[in-house]
Amino acid sequence: MNDIAARHSELAADFARVADAVTDWDAPTPVPEWRARDIVGHLTAWLPGMLSGMGVVLATVEVADDPAAAWREHSANVAGLLDGEQLARVVQTWQGDSTLGEVLATFYLPDVFLHRWDLARASGQDAGWPDAEAAAMAAGMASAVEMLAASGQYGRPVVLDDTHTGEERLAAVIGRDPHWAPPTA
Repeated sequence: MNDIAARHSELAADFARVADAVTDWDAPTPVPEWRARDIVGHLTAWLPGMLSGMGVVLATVEVADDPAAAWREHSANVAGLLDGEQLARVVQTWQGDSTLGEVLATFYLPDVFLHRWDLARASGQDAGWPDAEAAAMAAGMASAVEMLAASGQYGRPVVLDDTHTGEERLAAVIGRDPHWAPPTA
């Protein structure tokens, strides 16, 4: 198994673990306009859409009434793209030529990692982000906070100093309230 396939397998399984424990798919999330099911819907829709613009076919999976099952189906579809030959395929991106592997590693895999936190928070779970990995990702993204905000894909970033955990800093960099919790009834 290549590195990208191994990383996908790990992240998809971690996300599935959280999804399998969700009991209310209509629960609010740290992203104000989304419900829990919308997180899975986002992950299962944007990648096929982006890849189709690059000439790569990936089936879109409907979330419907079982987002956890939709996630597993989507993950299996993505895994089908992760052999060495497919990953080396050159695709045209908005930044020029890239390999499919680079596109998945740069855009998709981090998105799965990040949205696991949203789904975990919406369902009262721990995202299980390794602190060192979250801290490294936060540090890497900190220089791009203005670009992230301008993209419309993230909330307004707040950069926290290293007196906060890696998880808190990463959640803040992507525009989330690191202390967000679902409203209590």
